[in-house]
Amino acid sequence: MNVCLVIPFVLAASACAILADGPADNLPDKVRRIPPPGIAIPEADRAELETGAAQLGRELDSLRAALPSKPALLDLLSDAQIYHKAVHDALAYGEIYRTNDLQAARLLLQQGMERAKALRDGQAPWATATGLVVRAYVSKIDGSLQPYGLVVPPSYRSNPAQPHRLDAWFHGRNETLTELSFINERQRSPGEFVPPNSFVLHLYGRYCNANKFAGEIDLFEALDHVRRHYPIDENRLVVRGFSMGGAACWQFAVHYAGLWAAAAPGAGFSETPDFLKVFQNETIQPTWFEQKLWHWYDCTDYAANLFNCPTVAYSGEIDRQKQAADMMAKAMASEGMELTHIIGSNTAHRYHPQSKEEINRRIDGIVARGRNPVPNKVRFTTWTLRYHRMHWVTLDGLDEHWERARLDAEIVDDHTVAVKSANVAAFTVEMPAGLCPLEVSRQPKVVIDGRELEAPSVSSDRSWAAHFVKSDGRWTTATTAATGGLRKIHGLQGPIDDAFLDSFLMVRPTGKPLSPKVGAWAEAEHAHAVEHWRRQFRGQARVKADVDVTEADIADHHLVLWGDPQSNALLAKIAPQLPIRWDAAGVHLGGKSNSAEHHVLVLIYPNPLNPNRYVVLNSGFTFREYDYLNNARQVPKLPDYAVVDINVPVSSRGPGGIAAAGFFGERWELKPSP
Repeated sequence: MNVCLVIPFVLAASACAILADGPADNLPDKVRRIPPPGIAIPEADRAELETGAAQLGRELDSLRAALPSKPALLDLLSDAQIYHKAVHDALAYGEIYRTNDLQAARLLLQQGMERAKALRDGQAPWATATGLVVRAYVSKIDGSLQPYGLVVPPSYRSNPAQPHRLDAWFHGRNETLTELSFINERQRSPGEFVPPNSFVLHLYGRYCNANKFAGEIDLFEALDHVRRHYPIDENRLVVRGFSMGGAACWQFAVHYAGLWAAAAPGAGFSETPDFLKVFQNETIQPTWFEQKLWHWYDCTDYAANLFNCPTVAYSGEIDRQKQAADMMAKAMASEGMELTHIIGSNTAHRYHPQSKEEINRRIDGIVARGRNPVPNKVRFTTWTLRYHRMHWVTLDGLDEHWERARLDAEIVDDHTVAVKSANVAAFTVEMPAGLCPLEVSRQPKVVIDGRELEAPSVSSDRSWAAHFVKSDGRWTTATTAATGGLRKIHGLQGPIDDAFLDSFLMVRPTGKPLSPKVGAWAEAEHAHAVEHWRRQFRGQARVKADVDVTEADIADHHLVLWGDPQSNALLAKIAPQLPIRWDAAGVHLGGKSNSAEHHVLVLIYPNPLNPNRYVVLNSGFTFREYDYLNNARQVPKLPDYAVVDINVPVSSRGPGGIAAAGFFGERWELKPSP
């Protein structure tokens, strides 16, 4: 039974109940645009803002040329550039949504110019300011500027070297949350929770995706940027959010449980299938591979990991999104754990005021103690090496992806570690300097699934690392982590969407296609991928022609190759080394040839030209317009490979008909599909 604390509501309850997005959002043939089109702007206002944006752009360009000799100031240039991007993009892409945005745009242009002039004078007053501060970083994924907001506590000014607690806050769903409106809000409001003597990091999350995919990486890139400029206590990091932000909080809590002192999710959703049935009243009919891929973001599948992260959930008693915490409570109960669930009596989709006090009391008490970086016990479950680490345990290989993997480890005494595993092929235990509790003068032993192995000695600095691999069902020690050869490892494990969590380059073809139909499809889908990357993840995808790709590009980026082996020179070069044959006759898979006239291969695979990076064929991120309407739909729609029949029209749900699809094996080998 979960621990539920129902807080009586002594104030008037909210009159508005949370409704599903409505039956209209269950019609894939009638999909509204997200983000929606903006309002018409008076010509005088547009001219004024475009002139101001152009002026700020010229100043920033001039400043960029002047600052290379001053790297400390150059590092701060993004903090001024983000003001320009916010206004420029809102104007360029028709994303002014209310007349108040015009005045906000004027203010942001003024502030951007002030920051630029301060940098030219060798100053950056916002970098040491307390209160509400907007900053930005350059993302490794696409080179785009991404904003974040900070609440900087007064205690930072009085003691700038003292490490501080940091709470990361994930915002709710807002289909008109542009960079402009986000920055404006972050300069006006400290947000829902402002714990004393703590930083609060407000994530933009690359718009409105529940901090999934590139939105997931946004947290870590923003957090790294904050660490570079402020003293953050790594053992007092908290994740929290509400509504869509509550969903984000659930997924960070379960996938990265070992990083946080505590988690405080509010409402939201915690998995896809039941939420869409309950909240969206949707009849879902997933393919077998879509159902497997729910294991990427379904938090209920990772509930065991909350053993490693103290969690205080919140729901309004009459909020339909209470379903999220109820599902997590059920999943945790199956693992022998009870969820602390604060429930606001007679409260809809909002925080009950007394509930906030209770949440703060509990979270503050947990954080005061801080995270233990080397706990005696670790419980870890995963379905993919995208999530491979929990405290001092790292999974280096699985027996099979998208099946549950489990590794429970315990420090039994001063020289013994016991491990139980399932669906794990290789793992590492590693404890940093000064934190290994094992006796330095005794030879450690590790007992894995009942088999006792002698492990390397603890170093004199009290660090320790040991590697283990399984062969023919038998565990042995290894000298290094098992990452050699062509095999699925962290960051190179698929599926297709995984390529868009790191630096990628779109490569367009310049040759003649195998068929006019294939050429037209590839051109249209490439344009769709670039446009929708900007819409949904707020960046400009890097694009080059196949003949212009350099060795540096191959070294630095995942390559997304569009076209076919005849039209794309790079695809022609690597085609013989791919596990699926594609030639002028067709796409050949499982003894069947699919005509080259109207079939296209979509695939992710380690790049034969650089096996440390992916190559992707003919795909951007795989969810489409229909899925934008509800964040629980924003999950992978294609596995490691698919053969697309383009005689079936492109739709709001797919790139055509799926003639065949499947996952590669752990050695990236082709294996039979169900």
